[in-house]
Amino acid sequence: MPFYEYICLNCRKKFSKFIRYQDYGAIPVLCSHCGSGNIQRKINRVRVARSDDSRLEQFPDTDMEGMENDPVSMGRMMRKMSEEMGEKMPEEFNEVVNRLEKGESPESIEKSMPDLGAGLDDV
Repeated sequence: MPFYEYICLNCRKKFSKFIRYQDYGAIPVLCSHCGSGNIQRKINRVRVARSDDSRLEQFPDTDMEGMENDPVSMGRMMRKMSEEMGEKMPEEFNEVVNRLEKGESPESIEKSMPDLGAGLDDV
């Protein structure tokens, strides 16, 4: 739908206007609040669809084994990867990441959460 966002430079209010593509730029747009023609178009955010592979390519090659000595970095990397993938993660994942970011060792977390990862072999 060709809805365009504007801000009135006189009254400073924002408004949307439906304009057919063929009419864009050919018809005047007036503020829906004060009627002024002193307006500016706002450009909305643009989303770009990316594949899972292209999302993962942005992460540098990381030595996960070396990260065992740096749980904070491991937690940050895991959080960033989950956010980039855009999928809702189970609450256990969030708990593990939070604990890693606080500096807790992976071994300590694993000992306190013995059922962590149960059922993953079935996947």
